Amino acid sequence: MLFGESKLKGEPLEMVFIRAPIFEALGPGVEVLATCHGRPVMVRQGRILAAAFHPELTDDCTVHKYFLHLVTSRS
Repeated sequence: MLFGESKLKGEPLEMVFIRAPIFEALGPGVEVLATCHGRPVMVRQGRILAAAFHPELTDDCTVHKYFLHLVTSRS
């Protein structure tokens, strides 16, 4: 378990990595939502969300709440 920086909340976000992929290059319009050791680990483009960690393996619901907001918002 690691902790990384996130735009989703004001304190470090708990992250569990299992055979995690690496985001090597990000295209235009891709927003980095979380980093760990200076590398992007959660990104968003429009209503598409991708993470290199498993938020479901922690007790922190921050990512889940963000996902629900993303899919239910009209913008």
